[in-house]
Amino acid sequence: MAKTSEINIGTALKLPCGVTVKNRVCKAAMTEGLSDDQNRATQKHATLYERWAHGGSGILLTGNVQIDHRYLERPGNVVIEGKQSNEQISRLRAYAEAGTKNDTHLWMQISHAGRQTPADVAPTPVGPSDKQLIMPGAAFGKPRALEHDEILDVIERFAHTAKIAKDTGFTGVQLHGAHGYLLSEFLSPDVNTRDDQWGGSLENRARLLLESIRAVRKAVGTKFPVALKLNSSDFQKGGFSHEDAVQVATWLNDEGLDLLEVSGGTYEQPKLVGLDKMTVNPDRAEEVRKSTIAREAYFLDYAKDIRAVFKGPLMVTGGFRSRAGMDAALQADACDVVGIGRPLCVDSDVVNKLLSGASDTTTIFEKRLEIGPKILRPLIGLNSPIRFLSTLNGWGQQGWWCLQIINMGEGRDPDLNMGVFKALTGYQANEKKTAKAYNAHWNA
Repeated sequence: MAKTSEINIGTALKLPCGVTVKNRVCKAAMTEGLSDDQNRATQKHATLYERWAHGGSGILLTGNVQIDHRYLERPGNVVIEGKQSNEQISRLRAYAEAGTKNDTHLWMQISHAGRQTPADVAPTPVGPSDKQLIMPGAAFGKPRALEHDEILDVIERFAHTAKIAKDTGFTGVQLHGAHGYLLSEFLSPDVNTRDDQWGGSLENRARLLLESIRAVRKAVGTKFPVALKLNSSDFQKGGFSHEDAVQVATWLNDEGLDLLEVSGGTYEQPKLVGLDKMTVNPDRAEEVRKSTIAREAYFLDYAKDIRAVFKGPLMVTGGFRSRAGMDAALQADACDVVGIGRPLCVDSDVVNKLLSGASDTTTIFEKRLEIGPKILRPLIGLNSPIRFLSTLNGWGQQGWWCLQIINMGEGRDPDLNMGVFKALTGYQANEKKTAKAYNAHWNA
């Protein structure tokens, strides 16, 4: 085994289940919105993930694949539930075959959106309790609390989806327990106000997460990679705290995880992905450690506390922009895997360039930090004090990345000259189109 000082992003990693990953770079999960009107995988997924597979990453994480068609992150999500048709199985196999080329691992991220299901998908979403997501534009309905039997059904659905992933050729799964989706909602005392076995103490609030992991592990066996994405904190007063995360990480030692990814934030508090001015109720946002802001990767400072208690491999995603920064994190034993996302939306070959030494930085990505109409940039900059304009610019940038993924899925190169207004309107049009198709199929 290599000494920590000798490890770099090109070093192979053997996981606890016995599987070896060729290097230490993982393409982080990013929503694709490429399903058909029945929320099935399409050729666009295969086209996109084959491109990324040849890009050099050791692991590709899919965008969240949903376990229940009624509760999605967006209408273009892939859904796996119930008995799968031969057509859907065939599509998933094509997806997996494409994403595992070049000795690449393709892990399916499985999720339930909970109360963060858009209103155009579910006017009444579900959650641990009936506390509504506070976001502008009435984009999310007031949820109803899940019944006990429904919670047990959620656990079964996670296991079922994981088994389908394994059977169709995906080489691992990751449960999405972060970013304010259902598993994350149950962890948060601010959102989970239940007084039964699924709420109250942290032990009860973590029950759904832990039981889902156990069910997934039972479904896929001991030699198949099972990972988890967990918030290091919700960064919201009264929410899932960093201290809570450290305790949950301690409990996870008994669950046989192969990789724990550390992240943070929710829709209401997305500040650590560069969207400070889009934070809802800023008076309730927790202050971010200054050492975190100063570092290249957002969550390394929080990950060190989890590293101290969690005995398995650790992955940190968010903010890595240079080979030097990635290698330094690995050699400092701060993490075992580095995750990158948005740079791969503009240059699918960026990991190969980093591994070969052709580039030490994700330079094309850095140029795109200047997204937006140049004339209006000073007025509507991401950190503009004018909240409406900064929010507009923030969502425009979010749409920009989503449209680049769609471009690649449709066989085109990223459009690096796309402006923020075109991105915003184009993204909104795409979401309306897919929502219409979703409703035409599921609510006919």
